[in-house]
Amino acid sequence: MKRLQGDVEGDLSNYSQDVVMLTGSGEFRGHEGVMQCAGELDRIVGDAEFAYDTTMVSGEYGFLQWSASSGDAAVCDGADSFVVRDGLIVMQTVHYTPR
Repeated sequence: MKRLQGDVEGDLSNYSQDVVMLTGSGEFRGHEGVMQCAGELDRIVGDAEFAYDTTMVSGEYGFLQWSASSGDAAVCDGADSFVVRDGLIVMQTVHYTPR
């Protein structure tokens, strides 16, 4: 779980070069988009501690419910969905509400 350890660049090996990410703040594409999306979350919650509360997989589809907290910010309703083909994430949705 490279992402849980804060290793976003290492986690890129799990993503297709052409990945599409859809979020409440817009669309992100490719590895650069993954980094931009992760950077946006980092700006919001900073050095937060993340917990993966629910993980579900059905064939090529995945769902992750998560939460994060730091001294200054928190997310209680994080939810990502994934489409995985040939071992790589080709599509991801990301939702969270910072507080």
